[in-house]
Amino acid sequence: MYFPVYRPRRLRRTEALRGMIRETELNAKDFIYPLFVVPGTSVRKEISSMPGVFQLSQEELVKEAAAAHALGVPAVILFGIPEEKDAVGSHASRADGVVQRAIEALKRDVPSLVVITDVCLCEYTDHGHCGIIERGDVANDPTLKVLAQEALSHARAGADMVAPSDMMDGRVGAIRHILDEHHFANVPIMAYSAKYASGFYGPFREAAESTPQFGDRRSYQMDPGNGIEALRETRLDIEEGADIVMVKPALSYLDIISAIHAEFDLPVAAYNVSGEYSLVKAAAQKGWIDGDRVMLEILTSIKRAGADLILTYHAKEAAALLRRGA
Repeated sequence: MYFPVYRPRRLRRTEALRGMIRETELNAKDFIYPLFVVPGTSVRKEISSMPGVFQLSQEELVKEAAAAHALGVPAVILFGIPEEKDAVGSHASRADGVVQRAIEALKRDVPSLVVITDVCLCEYTDHGHCGIIERGDVANDPTLKVLAQEALSHARAGADMVAPSDMMDGRVGAIRHILDEHHFANVPIMAYSAKYASGFYGPFREAAESTPQFGDRRSYQMDPGNGIEALRETRLDIEEGADIVMVKPALSYLDIISAIHAEFDLPVAAYNVSGEYSLVKAAAQKGWIDGDRVMLEILTSIKRAGADLILTYHAKEAAALLRRGA
């Protein structure tokens, strides 16, 4: 077909026509809402670099999660900031830890909400790294044992899914083994399979209070220049028992999302990370962009690239806009 016989603009003429042939449609069911839980009561502390995102005490967390769920968002993922930190992240696996208690509260008060937990040590260690430090570096195999115990504690508290984000080799297998061994074979694992050493994580580190106190995370997170390696990492996680695989960040790695979606037959998640969120918010506050329109365009691009699930701080506001027919 060619002009003038074929005129593509015919099907763009009205919103009704555009909607009828739209190839990618965002839905609130696509979203997973990241939330930060802290000790205390009546805490709703806004993150300075992430307008509209808060550190929340347990009762405030339940309110925020319930509000998002009422808009159609099916799931949250929890990040915890403990009262005390130490070199080995010992608070990560405590039965009375901040995340474990939050899981219990959410499953009690919002029972139909899917509660996912981030499994990592960076929020719990005083050095801010994602594992146990030996001789100045993150020791892979000793870290696996701690991560496995953390995941088990989340499952015992009632988590519907665990999501290891540390990027240690073998951590999916270690977590799958301990969950199965303790009769949690039905708890799925969403693996951060292709997690890049990205400059887009800055605002998250303020929110989670997890900035490394020395060095950086490039020895365990992926190099941004590598694409084939992402397929290898994803394949390893699937072989070890991952049920969902994830790409993080999303916006600068749409090609990776697409490649993983094409290569594997598991659900693919993508994390629309803090820096991506903050760029939109900052530009919108300056009046340089239409924040709502850009937000929905970005989320649509992530889904169009092949993501089945999108972790995004925009989840609640995007769901509200979609409900209104934006």
